[in-house]
Amino acid sequence: MESEKILILWGCLLLWNPLIQSTQLYPGIKVRITQKGLDYGIQAGMEAIELIVKKNGVPDFKGSETLEFLKVDYVDYNFSNIKISTFSFPNISLTPMSGVGVKVLSNHGSTNISMGWEISSPLFKDEGGAALFLAEIFFLGLVNLSRSDTGHPSMKLQDCYVRIGLARISFTGELSVLYNSFAEPMEKPILKTLNKKLCPIITDQLESINANISSLDVVTKFGEDILLDYSLLDSPEITPSSIDLNLKGTFYPVGNLTDPPFQPVPFTLPDRSDSMLYIGISEYFLKSASFTYFITGAFNVTLTTKELSKHLIQNPQGIGSLFSQIAELYIMAQPLMMRILTTEPPVVNLEPNNFTLNIPGSVVMLTKPENTTEEAIVSMDFVASTSVGLAILGKKLICSLSLNRFRLSGPESNRSSIEVLRFENIFSSILHFGVFPLVNARLQQGFPLPNPHQISFVNSDIEVHKGFLLISSDFRYEPLWKKQRHLDEW
Repeated sequence: MESEKILILWGCLLLWNPLIQSTQLYPGIKVRITQKGLDYGIQAGMEAIELIVKKNGVPDFKGSETLEFLKVDYVDYNFSNIKISTFSFPNISLTPMSGVGVKVLSNHGSTNISMGWEISSPLFKDEGGAALFLAEIFFLGLVNLSRSDTGHPSMKLQDCYVRIGLARISFTGELSVLYNSFAEPMEKPILKTLNKKLCPIITDQLESINANISSLDVVTKFGEDILLDYSLLDSPEITPSSIDLNLKGTFYPVGNLTDPPFQPVPFTLPDRSDSMLYIGISEYFLKSASFTYFITGAFNVTLTTKELSKHLIQNPQGIGSLFSQIAELYIMAQPLMMRILTTEPPVVNLEPNNFTLNIPGSVVMLTKPENTTEEAIVSMDFVASTSVGLAILGKKLICSLSLNRFRLSGPESNRSSIEVLRFENIFSSILHFGVFPLVNARLQQGFPLPNPHQISFVNSDIEVHKGFLLISSDFRYEPLWKKQRHLDEW
């Protein structure tokens, strides 16, 4: 059931729903689906629609017809328990219509349907089952994409035209041979009824899809403390060559849904169409992450001597020298701890081909003599300048930090002989070999990119522009039936 709901996202053109109300005017994330992406996405979209239609079935319909070939004035009929067994629309296209919606065009569609039937007339009354084959299905519709009052995406069928050119019915039951002998004359009224009822049925199915979208939860939780919201800020923007989505892209502490004390600034995606998907991640998105991680204390680290040894020993370069310096500074057989605290949110800076993060903080060296409380030996402020590496792994954006510069200032110590320069060398080594590997390990959880179930990113590229990151990517879709077959074989 859950995978079915997630798959609907792809069938509905990568739309997301919000759970958090906001006054945010500009997006933290922009998503652009190009015509190339829409063309490829039809495969996944049709599987989603088939899944929904098969699950929901088709509403019962009934009516009355005159069967002139039997000289019967009227026959009342009722078709019930209508189930679609196969579903094929090999020629279907999605075309963005600027400022209007998406035109959906399909021809040469076909489907197999099973159903029950009841008929009654002045001469006879009977019931049974039947198999109905429909072909030469032509559909033309205009789907309007908008944002609901609650911030959910919404689809509405504005224009609809359906024509079924061929119907073949085969009855089952005790008198099936008799009924099948005059099935052909009955196919004309069936076609007439279906051609009249299909647009209302499609509209109802679209409402069912909207209801499924509204139930989806796409606010992602990081650990126990942080939420990431991908809300849709406004209605999708339709251009002749793409669909653009403006997503909130804001981090929050769990239990505190107040927007950060800064607003995003507008940015524009480059005019490109070579890839199926473009994702613009603004500086605001990253600043929001930095601010939220700061106020939840996620950047703060305390390392004991044992932990320092464990992590430093994996990087033996200069370790002996480092510990000898610490031993020289502290001639004592007492447990040693180092506490690193950020004093302000790390400063994000995006310039062309350059992503840096400046981390203001303080470092405190402590001891904890036996049966006593912690005792601070020295406390200093620092600024660590780092470069940020970027990669896409699976469906996530992975960041990693590397130290460029480290500067200490203002020692406050009960040991006045400690030299700032020597501490800079020591702490720089501890940061480089001990702390940053821990931080990068945490960052490996990554930031989930907006993309639906069953879709993987391929041929991905990341560029750093002034004020935003640009991710370009194609899709690879693995159908549910194929994944299930692999599981069965395994």
